[in-house]
Amino acid sequence: MALEIERKFLVDAEKLSEIHLTDGEKISQGYLSTDVEKIVRVRIKKNRGFLAVKTKNIGIVRREFEYEIPLADAEELLKLCGKNILSKIRYKIEFENHLWEVDIFEGRHAGLILAEVEINSADEFVKIPSWVGEEVSADPKYYNVNLIFDEKTFPEKNFLTHDKQKS
Repeated sequence: MALEIERKFLVDAEKLSEIHLTDGEKISQGYLSTDVEKIVRVRIKKNRGFLAVKTKNIGIVRREFEYEIPLADAEELLKLCGKNILSKIRYKIEFENHLWEVDIFEGRHAGLILAEVEINSADEFVKIPSWVGEEVSADPKYYNVNLIFDEKTFPEKNFLTHDKQKS
């Protein structure tokens, strides 16, 4: 059994824009099941397909099972998700012995920027980078599975366009 222990934060877009981000990877993902106790996610990144089953969070901990699947299968499964697909660009940033994944959302969630850091235990100390803002680990509205249903816009302070980012 694999455990995912993860903290999630909003990102200060202005401070993030001071960092030279490179090698972002486009991710498209949808959900085949959005049951309260478990979700089934299909994802395409770097021309590879993945299927994941994740259990309900207990704090910042949950069980996660992820498997690579053929790209053609992932594309077909993603079609089953209809319009409920998230698109984002993910950047990886090493900071103080932790790998941070920064997701810049596109489409109807353009403007939302989230940072996640996976840790080995729920009480592990993590030094927070200056570009990281409010922690939203316990706020379900920032769970990716809930974003597929959310039509609202996000705070201006978290807005970063790709043009702004490249300058």
